[in-house]
Amino acid sequence: MSSAAVLFKLLWATFLLFCLCHGQSSREMSSEDFDAKKLPSASEKELVEAMEELLGKFQDRYPVYEKRAQIPVCDIGERCAVKQGPRIGKLCDCSRGSSCNSFLLKCI
Repeated sequence: MSSAAVLFKLLWATFLLFCLCHGQSSREMSSEDFDAKKLPSASEKELVEAMEELLGKFQDRYPVYEKRAQIPVCDIGERCAVKQGPRIGKLCDCSRGSSCNSFLLKCI
């Protein structure tokens, strides 16, 4: 097949796909989609209040979120990892636009 024929078929397939998808649009929610009947009942409100009360009691027992120590950022060419047997341990995160090479263990 010549390149012109392949190009023509590709353009034709793109055109067909565009024509098929042109009329479709994402469905947006409107106020008509919501019914007044779907409001929570009194028993559901009581259940929600009871759950909030229980969550408030248990919140003191467990820490919300403990941040881990942040890993420092290293520059390009610096050592970013160390090989520890079959595993590789992270020393630092490479700066934006570079990544840690798993063979050299340096930021490139």
